Amino acid sequence: MIEILLTALWLMLPAYIPNSTAAVFGGGRPLDGGKTLKDGRRILGDGKTLRGLIAGTVCGMLLGLLQMYYMSRQTTIFGIELPSFGEMPGALVVIFALAFGALLGDLSMSFFKRRLGLKRGAPLPGVDQLDFVLGAWVLTYIVAPSWFTANFTFYVALAVILITPLLHVSTNVVGYLIGVKKEPW
Repeated sequence: MIEILLTALWLMLPAYIPNSTAAVFGGGRPLDGGKTLKDGRRILGDGKTLRGLIAGTVCGMLLGLLQMYYMSRQTTIFGIELPSFGEMPGALVVIFALAFGALLGDLSMSFFKRRLGLKRGAPLPGVDQLDFVLGAWVLTYIVAPSWFTANFTFYVALAVILITPLLHVSTNVVGYLIGVKKEPW
């Protein structure tokens, strides 16, 4: 059980960090340029910026590279064998897909939340906690299907789905308390 949880956390680290770092380092001009669709609603909203997209992706990739560096020195933690992101340059593709895919998942749900008439920051339980996981998984599967299926086994994927909402809520509360988020969800 601990091996599955540790594996899930290890594999998802490059996807877990982009959203929070996009909030910290983001800002500036919105990705949608302030434009609306025919329904009169913004495409994405002010919270989705190019600077945030780039910063979140870079931070996720840096964390993945740090994980690879750790793996070059040590392949276990607490006696548990850690999974690899693969060999270069394929490992970079996997790490990029996890990081950028997480942000694409968040952007996609932001688009749908605007279509539902939800304002920026309005909660959408379940979706808010897992949208980035779906984005990371879809993009990673598209660019590295054999790596994805070899690493995200049924139990590892289940662990991700179960622990991610807890981690998401916890980090959002911290972000709210330190002033980088306007709402604690």
